[in-house]
Amino acid sequence: MSAAAPAPSPLAERLADLYPVLREDPPPGWQDDVAALGQALQVPAGAELFHEGRACQGFPLLLDGDVRVARGAPQGRSIELYHVLPGEVCLVSASCLLGDSLLAAHGVAARPCELLLLPVSTFMRWSAHEPFRRWVFGVFAQRLAELIALAEAVAFQRLDQRLAAALLGRGTVLHLTHQQLADELGTVREMVTRLLRRFERDGWVRLGRERIELLDPVPLRRLAGQNAL
Repeated sequence: MSAAAPAPSPLAERLADLYPVLREDPPPGWQDDVAALGQALQVPAGAELFHEGRACQGFPLLLDGDVRVARGAPQGRSIELYHVLPGEVCLVSASCLLGDSLLAAHGVAARPCELLLLPVSTFMRWSAHEPFRRWVFGVFAQRLAELIALAEAVAFQRLDQRLAAALLGRGTVLHLTHQQLADELGTVREMVTRLLRRFERDGWVRLGRERIELLDPVPLRRLAGQNAL
């Protein structure tokens, strides 16, 4: 009788739970590849994970946390492209590796992160496995749709409409700075502050230190183009 296959490691099990392709039709030898990486990396909030204009050092598999991906200066004006959550793919990292190009954006840990960084050679070998490659390109399609929607919003919506939309759906009290909203909307802090003060004068919000309280969401929904429920 042949020996039974070794049980997956706890780390491999976590990855397979988050990335179902690794359970359903994984690349050959993926568990050995994961074991060779050792422990997952622990990254503090605010750390820059990859840098715009540089070569990609590997393919991140996020186990916990939130990575904000944006284009522009990390400490200056930038536009937020998307967030990477556990079980998701970073479009910028994948496109850089598959296209053999430099990174087109930067990634910063929005909160403490735990991740594995697949070496470039390992990612390319996994991508040679058709089910894994098909899964990566499926995520590409989803992210591309999100980026097209973002481009349409930037091009065709007024900033006050976009700001109103950004305030909704996050509860009645938002613990955000004006700079964080500006980064999300791809504008400067002064413009966001000016509009928020206008919203406050109209009685829609109340502003505090790193705090925005929604007092009347109905006009915000109307401005954002949503139905006033």
